[in-house]
Amino acid sequence: MEKKGTILMERYELGRLLGQGNFAKVYYARDVKNGQSVAIKVIDKEKSLKAGLSEQIKREISVMKLVKHLNVLQLYEVMATKSKIYIVLEYAKGGELFNKVAKGRLKEDIARWIFQQLISAVDCCHNRGVYHRDLKLENLLIDEDGGLKVSDFGLSALSESKRLDGMLHTMCGTPAYVAPEVINRKGYDGAKADIWSCGVILYVLMAGHLPFQEANLMEMYKKITRADYRCPNWFPSDVRRLLLKILDPNPNTRIPISKIMENSWFKKGLGTRPMRSKMDIKESPQVEIRPFTKKPELQKPSNLNAFDIISLSSGLDLSGLFIGDDKKEEIRFTSLQPASTIVSKLEEVATNLNLKVAKKDGGFMKLAGSGGARKEGVGIDVEIFEFAPSIHLVEMKKSNGDTFEYQKVLKLDIQPAISDIVWAWQ
Repeated sequence: MEKKGTILMERYELGRLLGQGNFAKVYYARDVKNGQSVAIKVIDKEKSLKAGLSEQIKREISVMKLVKHLNVLQLYEVMATKSKIYIVLEYAKGGELFNKVAKGRLKEDIARWIFQQLISAVDCCHNRGVYHRDLKLENLLIDEDGGLKVSDFGLSALSESKRLDGMLHTMCGTPAYVAPEVINRKGYDGAKADIWSCGVILYVLMAGHLPFQEANLMEMYKKITRADYRCPNWFPSDVRRLLLKILDPNPNTRIPISKIMENSWFKKGLGTRPMRSKMDIKESPQVEIRPFTKKPELQKPSNLNAFDIISLSSGLDLSGLFIGDDKKEEIRFTSLQPASTIVSKLEEVATNLNLKVAKKDGGFMKLAGSGGARKEGVGIDVEIFEFAPSIHLVEMKKSNGDTFEYQKVLKLDIQPAISDIVWAWQ
């Protein structure tokens, strides 16, 4: 376990923890030779290998070496020991763009400046045959001057990944930002899918919320497939026209990056940093970032539509991190694994935790605590819903026992153990 003040490879002094996932932690660090601030991603080799992430890690490193751009997070070097991989990255002092926009929408010139940098970075990636495939606010970082840095290329694809039909076929990304044709599973153009995601990001920068938000799942499906969204009244007409061309559900007629760059609104002040503060926020009482108060009704597996996944993801609205008391006893996640694999994994985890498993028909399981004081009496109901052969929604909720102990079992034992079958947590 890395500690603050540790000197790595006689070169970098580790500082505070910036963030962490199931297989990696990111630390602030300082180059002891020149005092430069960096971020170091520390990956556990054994855990990542067991989770089958070795190819993803290799791809992320190779892509970041390939793409050199002012607005793409720079990779400085990669080091390794017997048990750890250390990826030394450019340090973005401002953190995630998500945290800025969650406070309120951006003023128009700031939003345009961010969008200009995003399009420039994505264009550079595409020119090098790289498709990001997971563009979202959480993967856009801000440096100390307010400049944009595109990060996290773990789900990216190279042009060599295309099949004979010239299309990509792997469904990935964060549902709220994913283009309709990606979930349609008939093959998609990586560049056009990235452009759709850029359009969603532009909308969020200007509005302070995502373009498609409905509690009713079928209404959500209809609106996304028709690109049926409403622009707030403060959106300029030229922004509305540009969004119509970007958020075009037909990838064949969707505007390409070259045409975005020729757009009159896009070109205003191009290359010039706005005179206002670096990340000027415009508070708006008309926009409230909040979780749904009404729980969406889940249908039986045979009736669920693949697009339902969009409304059940934390990426749906900017409030995914704010969970009310009524949600503490229930979690959901989506998985691209077959139902049999999900069931097998849950059985394996239950066995390791001394939990009894009772399977019932219709994708329903019950886990019950039987060993160890902490798990005694805790009961968890698990229900699996099928969208398509490889898209499943899994709902886990407390059936009995102490809520505090139930949450500890979920957070400390179950969630880390099943991370390799999870696509996205709600």
